[in-house]
Amino acid sequence: MLEILAITTPIFTLIGMGYLAVRLNIYPKAHLSALGAFVIRIALPVLVFKSISQRSFAEVMNFPYLGAYLFGSLLMLGVGLAWAKLVRGQDLEQASLIGMGMCSANSAYVGYPIAVQVIGPTASMALALSMIIENMLVLPLCLALGESGGARHEPFWRVFGRAILGLRKSSLVVAIFAAFLFSLFQLGLPAQVNKAVDMLAGASAPVALFFIGGSLVGLPLKDVLLDVGVVSFAKLVLHPLAVLGGLWLFGPVDPLLAAGAILLASAPMLSIYPIFGQRHGKEGFCAATLLVATVAAFVTIATVIWLLHASGMVAAVR
Repeated sequence: MLEILAITTPIFTLIGMGYLAVRLNIYPKAHLSALGAFVIRIALPVLVFKSISQRSFAEVMNFPYLGAYLFGSLLMLGVGLAWAKLVRGQDLEQASLIGMGMCSANSAYVGYPIAVQVIGPTASMALALSMIIENMLVLPLCLALGESGGARHEPFWRVFGRAILGLRKSSLVVAIFAAFLFSLFQLGLPAQVNKAVDMLAGASAPVALFFIGGSLVGLPLKDVLLDVGVVSFAKLVLHPLAVLGGLWLFGPVDPLLAAGAILLASAPMLSIYPIFGQRHGKEGFCAATLLVATVAAFVTIATVIWLLHASGMVAAVR
């Protein structure tokens, strides 16, 4: 347990530093968006490009991993939709946010920094593969469900098609396709450029954690405790279990890579969850859920690491 705390404590210390820096006005909250933009538009795409481009195309097209992660995420999206519509009596617009909270992991900002300490360099490959599923399928699907259930009530497939077309503007998606080409044709970068890529990729994790901490300042916790608790539990506990089930169905997958999939899925929901909620007038609920899930993740992620170690999937905590 002390070894596990040695992994998780620095992660949540950085989150705490971000929170205190913004809370004490050492770093203005208004400037956090610049940090988030740096990570999501520059450092993270560079990290994903590096991870994919330096491997063979056959290794990148790891269909058992992709299938397992997609299965787990779609299963949790279905659970979220069923809970919201059948149990809570909510419409599709609200249900899409519940489903998004249950199935969309903060794999870049929280999952990867933890996974890289547990499974080492394999974490970057797990992140790249998970990002393919999350950014090119799961998020567009959630957004399309929300838009089709909103005031405009557009046909689902029209909205989904528009969301897919919009991916061409994402630097992360551009990086994924560029990395595919480098991997397919076994291209390499000049040594000087490759060193700059390594430096940018290394900046992703610490800046992302600081950003998460600062973003938690001022988030509300209102009278939505039931849904907040259910969505947080589903994201932190059921999503990694669903991915584990997918690995059993679609495997075999390299044990370290499988452990990476479970660790990424065990992260709380994506940090821009409240921004998606704002589009539907639910930013308060989404912000409260993000706050609760991020705090609870200190315990649940430590438990996941212990279970991975106890099961032998991770031979030793690194």
